[in-house]
Amino acid sequence: MTHVWSRERRCALLAEAERAELIELADACIADGAEVRVLVAPEVGCVTAQVREPVLAQRFLLGDVLACRAEVEVAGHRGWAMRLGDDRAAVLAAAVLDAEVQSGRPRTADVDRLCERVARRRERQESQEWAELAPTVVEFEELT
Repeated sequence: MTHVWSRERRCALLAEAERAELIELADACIADGAEVRVLVAPEVGCVTAQVREPVLAQRFLLGDVLACRAEVEVAGHRGWAMRLGDDRAAVLAAAVLDAEVQSGRPRTADVDRLCERVARRRERQESQEWAELAPTVVEFEELT
């Protein structure tokens, strides 16, 4: 069953997708001759990374990270993407995929399936990390 992602969640998942899977699907999306306009060519710059401390849930600035962003228009609908690093082709492909979904074009379900795969991959990675950390957890007894 295909999940319907919010735009924010979809863009976050596309930001984590592998370069090759983004480019392959973006190529398939525009293979039907859809008009593609690059509104903001891929730009590389720094963004401030903010994280949340897990105990008190307070946010703090971690530092600056390299990121790349782009904006396109496919069949009259805008798509946007930002990814960490400086891979201009991958960020352009992710923007095309966002526009594909925004326009409701034929490959929308394929983009959703890609997001599902990325989400499952992320869950597996997080589970593996927790499994590796579990032996280091210190449990305290309450003394009464």
